[in-house]
Amino acid sequence: MKNYRDGFVNWKRAGLPVRLLDKAPASFLYDLPQEVIPGVWSAIGATAPGTYENSGHNNNLSFVITDDGVLVVNAGDNYLLAQSLHEEIKKRTSQPVKYVVLENSQGHAMLGSKYWKEQGATIIAHRDTAAYMEKTGYDSLEVMRARARDKAFKTEFVMPDKLYNDRLDLKMGTWNLQILHLGSSHSHGDSMVWLPEKKLVIAGDTAFHIRMLPIFEDTDTAKWIETWDKFEALGAETVIPGHGGPTDMATVRKWTRDYLVHLREKVAEVIKNGGSLDDAYKVDQSSYLHLHTADELARSNAGRVYRAMEFE
Repeated sequence: MKNYRDGFVNWKRAGLPVRLLDKAPASFLYDLPQEVIPGVWSAIGATAPGTYENSGHNNNLSFVITDDGVLVVNAGDNYLLAQSLHEEIKKRTSQPVKYVVLENSQGHAMLGSKYWKEQGATIIAHRDTAAYMEKTGYDSLEVMRARARDKAFKTEFVMPDKLYNDRLDLKMGTWNLQILHLGSSHSHGDSMVWLPEKKLVIAGDTAFHIRMLPIFEDTDTAKWIETWDKFEALGAETVIPGHGGPTDMATVRKWTRDYLVHLREKVAEVIKNGGSLDDAYKVDQSSYLHLHTADELARSNAGRVYRAMEFE
């Protein structure tokens, strides 16, 4: 975690764009997996948009090694990236990958599913995620193919095997894992994996760290804040967010929930004073502009919150 923060600061001091260099040039992975706690690993993705150079590894690809198989969180952006992650898993255990959980319907979460199905894994997703995949999955595939070019080799769009509503309990040997959908947050059917005995949550895109969170056209920021209360009530001591290195709840609260609250408060002031969309674009986000991708996202985030709050 320290390395990510220090690398960011050093680049900023040098006046260079915030695009950290590939940390695993011999792999399709942007960075190799790190052990967060015994048995739980995460390959931390680039805090930049998906590019040809980072092979679409711009989210966190995590896995849990149990005494009865492996559970992976996120299929990855493409077939070759999924294969690269599996190669790293096999260096650490001989256990087979039994389950792959999709945190949401975004391409970098689900387009590697074909590889995992070929390995015999069961792909798990929330029902809302699956419904949105049916609508947008092939579009996501075409966008990825245009970016990844030859790295899109063998990637095909496939649907998940097993759907759940609010909670799915898995017993894998001595490990108890809960797949949870606590409510609307960043995307459709956001899923997380909670390990209650370990006090660790693989949070998916409910939580962000290091990089600024993006607000989509259909992101409901008010409901995201409501969901956050349930998320924090889990009592996690270690959080692997959707983006950024492993950290604690206080840190992801600061850069996720507190940012949402701040932005909504500032936009509410604009609306109350009869301000326009252009005024919303200019709201003060100075406390968050050091985050990766802030240059690309701060203005659009404010605009999308304004357009949503006009009708609340």
